Amino acid sequence: MTTEPSTIDTWNTYSNHQLARGLQLPDLTRWDWGTPGAGPGIEPFGDVNGARVLDLGSGLGRHAAHLAALGADVTAVDASAAQHQRAVNRYPGHTSGLRLLCADAVAHLRDADPYDLIYSVCSMPYLDPGRLLPVLVNALVPGGRLLFSALHTNSTGTGPSSELVVRPEILRLPGTTEDHQVMMWTLAPELWKDLLVQHGLSLESVTTIDSPDPGNHVSYRLYAARRPQKASNRTGIDSTVVGG
Repeated sequence: MTTEPSTIDTWNTYSNHQLARGLQLPDLTRWDWGTPGAGPGIEPFGDVNGARVLDLGSGLGRHAAHLAALGADVTAVDASAAQHQRAVNRYPGHTSGLRLLCADAVAHLRDADPYDLIYSVCSMPYLDPGRLLPVLVNALVPGGRLLFSALHTNSTGTGPSSELVVRPEILRLPGTTEDHQVMMWTLAPELWKDLLVQHGLSLESVTTIDSPDPGNHVSYRLYAARRPQKASNRTGIDSTVVGG
């Protein structure tokens, strides 16, 4: 049984809390993949002008709007109705190059025309990779890229799982001490690599994103993968050595 419905409920709680607070975050001045001020910014994308792009788990929509302003044609998908509403409130329908959808990511990927680029800022690990990756690879054009950041070490210093299992993590409501449980696939880089290759993607790089604060244990990894231009027998797909 998938744990995703309970996680969506938790994100609805989070979003309704933020809506009630009336919090207005500024537009992005720097692209972050997990920890503010750490790791690469928007550079891994390269030129997105004219590219057909999908944001998986788009939340407030700030990242998607940022790419749209650079000339990309961006579809931003989030399964949380409350998160989607926050994005709609912020970016009305006339925002150029930006399309906001409240939908299950897997269902959307099955029906959508292929994308040049699919990315996710910390959201992909909420989705069962066994459900997501088989459809995601076919939702990329040949040569298309996948970029996603994933939690590696949480705030308590617990590192990633070495087995393909989902586990609970904590989501705190901003401005409170109220914690909620969310289920995530917090996996070691070798596991992510194996999953990507297994489903027909070539892993190009893994970037470590640690907090500049030595007292902050939270660490992320940014994964860059590509759908090969031609079908592969998967015996010769990129053999990048990945560290933890």
